[in-house]
Amino acid sequence: MRLTVEGAATRLEGPLLFLKRTLEVGLYDAVEVRGRDGVARLGRVAAIDRDFMTIEVLESTSGLSLADTVVRFIGEPLSFGLSPGILGRVFNGVGQVIDGGPPVAARATYPIDGLPINPVARAMPRDFIETGVTTLDLMNSLVRGQKLPLFSGGGLPHDRLAVEIAGHARLRPAAGSATAGGKAGGDFAIVFAGIGVPYDSAEFFRRSLEQGGALERTALFLNLASDSSTQRLLTPRFALTAAEYLAFVEGKHVLVILTDMTNYAEALREVSSSKGEIPSRKGFPGYMYSDLATLFERAGCLRDARGTLTQLSILTMPADDIGHPIPDLTGYITEGQIVLSRDLDRRGVYPPVNVLPSLSRLMKDGTGGRYTHPDHPALSSQLYAAYARAVQARVLASVVGEEGLAETDRRYLAFGGAFERDLVSQTAARTLEQSMDIGWKLLAGLPKSELTRLSDAQIAAHLPAGSAQA
Repeated sequence: MRLTVEGAATRLEGPLLFLKRTLEVGLYDAVEVRGRDGVARLGRVAAIDRDFMTIEVLESTSGLSLADTVVRFIGEPLSFGLSPGILGRVFNGVGQVIDGGPPVAARATYPIDGLPINPVARAMPRDFIETGVTTLDLMNSLVRGQKLPLFSGGGLPHDRLAVEIAGHARLRPAAGSATAGGKAGGDFAIVFAGIGVPYDSAEFFRRSLEQGGALERTALFLNLASDSSTQRLLTPRFALTAAEYLAFVEGKHVLVILTDMTNYAEALREVSSSKGEIPSRKGFPGYMYSDLATLFERAGCLRDARGTLTQLSILTMPADDIGHPIPDLTGYITEGQIVLSRDLDRRGVYPPVNVLPSLSRLMKDGTGGRYTHPDHPALSSQLYAAYARAVQARVLASVVGEEGLAETDRRYLAFGGAFERDLVSQTAARTLEQSMDIGWKLLAGLPKSELTRLSDAQIAAHLPAGSAQA
């Protein structure tokens, strides 16, 4: 049922329109807001109390006046019309086509807040996704159905890394099979959402995906920094609705890349403040944890569905503070984190992934099986332990000098430099096999007695005789 209200507007504050409550409406119901100019602006009911209601206007409120504002209530939540034709298309933050092509011929329409999933229907994420980035594939593997955030900082190359992952991510074939999707396989799709990004970054995303040939398997959502903050709150919801359709209806394995979730959280704080809500830590609303959870928990595997939905959410830590509320709450909800290092970036290492604080909690379930080499987990564990020892040797060398170190510590010091130069740093995408080969070569420079995470059989199989000295 659609109802129209005139003359009920009492206040307009930024993207928020406050109305007297003269009828019964539902929370998050869609609305159309028209001013004297006759332009229909999309919005939704954001808050309701006994006397008033708050409308989030998702487009510019310029030209609206209280006396002439007419609000039309749709009577149902915001929804998104979807079909397989969304792949290869570019949308704005509220699902409107902006690539100059025709509208998407929708097969079905779904509410953007997602459909409830019975926890019993969820399956454990187990299968590996290859991103082409060694520090992810080898050291912190991404698993189908996982939600894994990337913690970055202002000025670090997370945009470039996001585009490269979108361009190179693929499903690996199972051992003994032909191909399982491949780089351009029909079973694998990308949903890429730029949230609150500058215009030049939006064009970088669009141009890079198009030139790299990844756009044809990608649904690209671009919310600009100049767009309404309320629209920013809906961009990840439209993107995730598209991903859920591709995964659980069309049966595809979908990787969702959301950047930058810090812009989303800042918009949440701005809108919350405009509503007059009581702020919590650092001015963010007290419900930010549950709000973020409504987005991150839309990843996963379902027992009766062929497809999966994997999330790689990128956020910039304010002042590089990993204890800031945004990364802090994100870390509680998600299954690990990938941390970028400003120190490595200054030393010219790309991608500047800091391996030691990075973690993929589901890596143990997604590696060593049919999609990776059986020695992958042991190799990763040994490289991690050796690099941690190398960092300790650097600290010791800064006190006593390299000449004062024992021979073993000097070997670890050399290992640490080679690890960052040869394994962390890369100029092109690598397969898992290429990454593992580099790892074995690095370990060959350490004494055999130090390789305590490897079995004798693994040492004999992968390290040349005499390379790792006793």
